[in-house]
Amino acid sequence: MRSGTSASGEEETVTVRRSESADAQMIDSLITPSTEAMFGRVNVIQLLAVFIAITELEYICLVCRNNSNIEPALAEMFEPLEHLTDADPPCIALICHRHNHCPRLHIRQARVEDHDDIMYIFEEQTSLSSAMDQPSFLAQLLEDQNEENHCAVFEIDRMVVGFISATADVDLKQLQNCFELSEFIDLYKMQKKKDDEPAVPTDAKEDQEEQGQTQTSPSQQQEVTQSPGAGEDSKKLSVFCIQFFVISKKYEMRSVDFIPYVFKSFPGLDICMITVPTLSPEIALLQSFLRLPPRATTSLLHELFIFLPAGLRPLKVRPAVAADRPAVFDLVKDLSLSESLLQDLEHFYEMRRDMDGVTLQAFVAQTNGQIVGILIIRDEQDIEYIRAHYNIENFIYFSHHCYEEHAQIRHFVLKPYFQHFTKHLFKEVLRLSHRSCLYHRFYPAHHSQENSCIHHLDFVLNCAVPIRPRRQIIYPLEELGINAPSRRITEEQAPFALSLISRKLTMEPKVTVNARIVVVGASDTGLSFLEVLCFCPHLRFINLTLISTHGFRGDYDYEDIGFLSTSHAYSTRDLAQLPLLSCVKMVTGKMVRINRKSKYVLVSGFGKVPYDHLILCTGLQYQVPCPTGVDLSQPVTNSQLQAQSSHRRYTGPVPSNLFTLNDLHDCMTARQWLCANFLELEEDAIVYGNNTDVYTTVETLLTLGIRGSRIHLVLPPPDPGVSYFSDSNVENAVAAAMEKAEVKVHHNCLLAQMNNGEHCDPLTLVTFTTDAEPLHLQCGVFINLSNKGVDYDAFKSINNSFLVFDSRLIINATFHTSDSAIYGAGPLTKFSHHYHSDEWSHANFNSKEVGQDLAAMFLLLFDPTLECPDDPPPEMDHLVPLYKQAKIQGGKLPGGYNYLHFTKPCATNLTGPALKQLQDRGIVTGCVETGDYFSLQLDCNELVETLTCFSLKPFPVSNYLSLYGKHQLLLAQLLTHYHQGLIHDLYSFFRQSWSLAVYHDRFSDFEQELLDIIFPEPKDGESKQGEMEDDSDVLPVNPLQDAHSRAALRSSTVKYLTYNRNLLPMFARPGQLWHM
Repeated sequence: MRSGTSASGEEETVTVRRSESADAQMIDSLITPSTEAMFGRVNVIQLLAVFIAITELEYICLVCRNNSNIEPALAEMFEPLEHLTDADPPCIALICHRHNHCPRLHIRQARVEDHDDIMYIFEEQTSLSSAMDQPSFLAQLLEDQNEENHCAVFEIDRMVVGFISATADVDLKQLQNCFELSEFIDLYKMQKKKDDEPAVPTDAKEDQEEQGQTQTSPSQQQEVTQSPGAGEDSKKLSVFCIQFFVISKKYEMRSVDFIPYVFKSFPGLDICMITVPTLSPEIALLQSFLRLPPRATTSLLHELFIFLPAGLRPLKVRPAVAADRPAVFDLVKDLSLSESLLQDLEHFYEMRRDMDGVTLQAFVAQTNGQIVGILIIRDEQDIEYIRAHYNIENFIYFSHHCYEEHAQIRHFVLKPYFQHFTKHLFKEVLRLSHRSCLYHRFYPAHHSQENSCIHHLDFVLNCAVPIRPRRQIIYPLEELGINAPSRRITEEQAPFALSLISRKLTMEPKVTVNARIVVVGASDTGLSFLEVLCFCPHLRFINLTLISTHGFRGDYDYEDIGFLSTSHAYSTRDLAQLPLLSCVKMVTGKMVRINRKSKYVLVSGFGKVPYDHLILCTGLQYQVPCPTGVDLSQPVTNSQLQAQSSHRRYTGPVPSNLFTLNDLHDCMTARQWLCANFLELEEDAIVYGNNTDVYTTVETLLTLGIRGSRIHLVLPPPDPGVSYFSDSNVENAVAAAMEKAEVKVHHNCLLAQMNNGEHCDPLTLVTFTTDAEPLHLQCGVFINLSNKGVDYDAFKSINNSFLVFDSRLIINATFHTSDSAIYGAGPLTKFSHHYHSDEWSHANFNSKEVGQDLAAMFLLLFDPTLECPDDPPPEMDHLVPLYKQAKIQGGKLPGGYNYLHFTKPCATNLTGPALKQLQDRGIVTGCVETGDYFSLQLDCNELVETLTCFSLKPFPVSNYLSLYGKHQLLLAQLLTHYHQGLIHDLYSFFRQSWSLAVYHDRFSDFEQELLDIIFPEPKDGESKQGEMEDDSDVLPVNPLQDAHSRAALRSSTVKYLTYNRNLLPMFARPGQLWHM
């Protein structure tokens, strides 16, 4: 969206988007004598560029009314089609042939005389010119051509526009050591065997009866020379490799034209291979090649792509018939979930419906008489649920698609060497099935709904776009009654990641990014970074790796397992709705070494993981406590021990009943051990630490049925100025609840000895030093939540690789470490001292927002649609980035209290006193004793800055999180009503129907639209209202004075409620009839 000044001098806002069919009438109205005089007629010659952009396109058809006047430029390129039926049809059809305007490239053997022309093309491709630095290299290459080495040039009108060099001298042993060739070799042998058998021709009568079948363009039906040794030894791979390939940018989409030529140049070889550096941009040629995955620990800095002659055969897509049963069975018999596919296929043959009565359609892909693919789709019965829970409207206008045009991909199988036909297959299925949208659901492994046979999933993901899940409103359904949304929307389903294929998207190109991006740490920062990359619709990152100690989370949430508090960044349901499992390779283990020279990470229990870009975001972890080992017979105080104890590391064996909890896996392990070995005993449990997590852990122990008298909460001396809870009312209520439960609390204690310094497994006795006498406690289980810092293995890996480390990993404002290939983000890091901002670090901000900013910076390296920002002024180099999203913490506290707290980011170790909240802008209802405490704090601009909920009843966390940063006027004039004594319970207040519009995920966009109406962009020479205010989102008390602005606001509000009426049916709309 941009603003500009029209010829009349008025300020206009211009929005650029893709054109839609619904725009045709308005576009036609733009063609007037005045616009024609200014811009001229459309140069239709430029429209022929579509032949270059879309390689498979052979014809362009033009259909118009019989009485229409064809423009001379169009008449020159299009020729009429012959009438077959009606002698005088109401319309005419014209066609434009590729070969008349944009013929395929002419390819011939390269000669020495081509040297200068070839070098000119190499010089244009600056990234490739280094291969030709030697003056005589290319000339020697052209002269040394023989049966095993061939060179060719591409010509257009006798002008050289491309060059290729290929050789049969291939080191297969090295390729097998570096790439996963096993599956491909098996497929190659099977196909070789079938190629040796005579092809069974398709029955002509069956072809005539099949309606709507199609095949690829005639020009793609290239003659393929059979290898002389094809029937001899199928175990031997006959391979040639492309050494050099370069083509003019203008004709790069025609790269595939050379493939038939090179296969004829190597008549005895059946496989074409090409290797490309992982950091090189994708070339158009690779879109037709099949990528073979590298081995997990390979250090080769290249990707391998292959092409088989079978991929040159014409592909025909048609509806499946009963006679296809044996061929389909043979195609899928070795695949997992093939039984589900065959069962659905039988239902299609018998009833055209599945077991639930939903319509099925099946299509097969056929070439040379063989079935090489199958696609089974079914009606999408949950399209309203999908629309409400996923942002499909980022890619389609929902109202432009009928309900029956949406379908779900049930099964998809395609032989690998036909993967470049995947888009063609989907386009034809959409056409033959009269659908406009296909959806693919990807369920996590622990859900039984995963019964679709998809092979290969990458083929689908290459054509589809991932769809983001939408933040959901938590509705008070009982109070809304008939005004609640449809049950089809509110009923919970098993979570899944969603991808979309539509007619338009089958024509959209995708850029494949081969760069090996390795993320260390499944923290909120790391997951949000990967989330942004995976949701790029026009980019496909194929080399994303996540290294995590315990892998992805399982089928449980922190709220279910307990022990630790949560940031509410990602629940297990949230993760299941993200495409991480399908797009990111998981490596389970710990990083123990970084080799910067060879660019790999060594992972315990796995091996080497090579990288091009390494992202370190391990966060901070609780460390196994190290006893001070002080001589208890001598008088000693905690003040003498505290400084040195924080730098000590425990190196002995960890007792079997000592648990240090850092993630869901640790919590689950502790919970299972407690249920099996502790609940029925009478020993004591010790919880050691000084943070909110110790209180959530105590509540978990009480919930498990452990008596409070058996629980000892041992609190080390707190850091200066740090409190467990920002609200003293909450802290007092938690202390009272523990006292009531008879939990014993010990303050200012440091661990001194375990088992009196003797063999410590199991741990039965622990001793702490205090400000007075030592504290001796019997121990049945010890839960440690103390000494949070950088994991020792991560520290050793960073330090030994000579990255700058000063208690934290040192980074600059753009996440870079001292190595340009290694980045750092999250609480693991802190900013370099030259910023003079020690009070700010990533730990002060929302980790999810930090990860998103890192991803946005990273996309500048790979996304061709983004422009790199101009270099900032020199003074900006000394500023650290600040973020706006709230810091969030929640959990269940002793007494059964549900707790939620968020606040704006703030600096640590401030030299001055902290600013106090204005008392007249603090809103509090309920009290902690009755379990209905709700506190809101507004900043000086009356925006919600801090929220604290402390309740015995569950509350809608997602709804409350959306209140952050909202102006109190948007919350039904919250401040005014509170001071008037009209608000007695904020929980009830935020359950009222009006608030549901604020919780809507698109409300922020609507709010910005209103602000643009109230505060339009100023004209030249004018200052914007509110320019001197600290926050541009602030609404004045009486912003509207004229009727025009009020009408614009009403119109925008009606549009917002109407467009989102599926989720906001409780609001009345103009023209809606209400019956009392």
